[in-house]
Amino acid sequence: MKRLITFLCAFLMLTGLVTAAFAQAGSLPVGIVLPTKDEPRWLQDEARFKAALIAAGYNVEILFSQGDSAKEKANVESLITKGIKVLIICPQDGTAAAAAADAARKAGVKVISYDRLIRGTDSVDYYVTFDSFAVGAAWGDYLVKNASGKGNNLYLYAGASSDNNAFIFFEGAWSALQPKIADGTFVVRNSTEAVKLMGKAKLSREELGKIIGQVTTDWNFGVAKNKAEADLTKNKRSAKGTVFVCAPNDGTARAIADVFAIDRDVKKFYITGQDAEVASIQYIINGKQSMTVLKDVRVLVNDAIAAAVAYLKGSTPAKTTTYNNGKFDVPAKPSAITTVTRDNVKAAIVDSGYYPSSYFSGLE
Repeated sequence: MKRLITFLCAFLMLTGLVTAAFAQAGSLPVGIVLPTKDEPRWLQDEARFKAALIAAGYNVEILFSQGDSAKEKANVESLITKGIKVLIICPQDGTAAAAAADAARKAGVKVISYDRLIRGTDSVDYYVTFDSFAVGAAWGDYLVKNASGKGNNLYLYAGASSDNNAFIFFEGAWSALQPKIADGTFVVRNSTEAVKLMGKAKLSREELGKIIGQVTTDWNFGVAKNKAEADLTKNKRSAKGTVFVCAPNDGTARAIADVFAIDRDVKKFYITGQDAEVASIQYIINGKQSMTVLKDVRVLVNDAIAAAVAYLKGSTPAKTTTYNNGKFDVPAKPSAITTVTRDNVKAAIVDSGYYPSSYFSGLE
């Protein structure tokens, strides 16, 4: 009996040690704040974060701001009270999010700006992002590649002016499109500001803002649809025919594409996108969207987690460049992107394991 009791005690002590060790290894004092549940892109990120963290044996709380900067700050404050050491935050408004970052910094929390840059504060420790300039350049390159001759009709659209990435995306697109606008390959049909600036290869933030102010979709499908309808209504038949559309992401691309598709004067259109949303991959397979830019969320999520773990271990994440947020240069290590068209959609999306083939119909 004594031997049995001794064995049980030893077993319980060992179990306790293992449990304690697992609890220590399995808890990651990280909070994540994403902008909204209303866009498929951010649900992708949520799912990828959960999958990656569960696989790594960590727990995490993910909150959504639902497009409200006040709620975003309240989310951050709630996570601070729960003892987080690292905050991963994708700001709904880059400038307004400075207050949330400042609150985290004051509490001794490391701040990782995720996908979108928080502006106007030095309370950002690191920026996890894709190469946003390269995303925009990929749009422009695709449209240029498919244009021939002169006078091709070009319609420009952009993300929200409150999102710093929208400026970088557009700047990248402008770098590829501007020479072809200047030489007459393209004629911009929906932005007088772009026409005024067509001879200028490098635009200031203010100049970018003037164009974006005219063509912003606010990342909103309804706004994109209404803007496209208004553009086609005011333009003559000569501004239609074959058209080239620079759309800022997949959701707005689908909304814009649906409008252009039902205009009888539009005979063919090429349209860009980004995020490789399931619905847009199906659009590409069906020939309703021309391309998207795959920003492999698995890579971005893993980069964010790696940065968080580095801070928790008392070190700093790898840096290959910096991004100026209007206050200082934020260290970053941008992740690579992939252009996806009908030609490589199976290899890029299914064969890579990003989505299973069962998500799509008509995939060869």
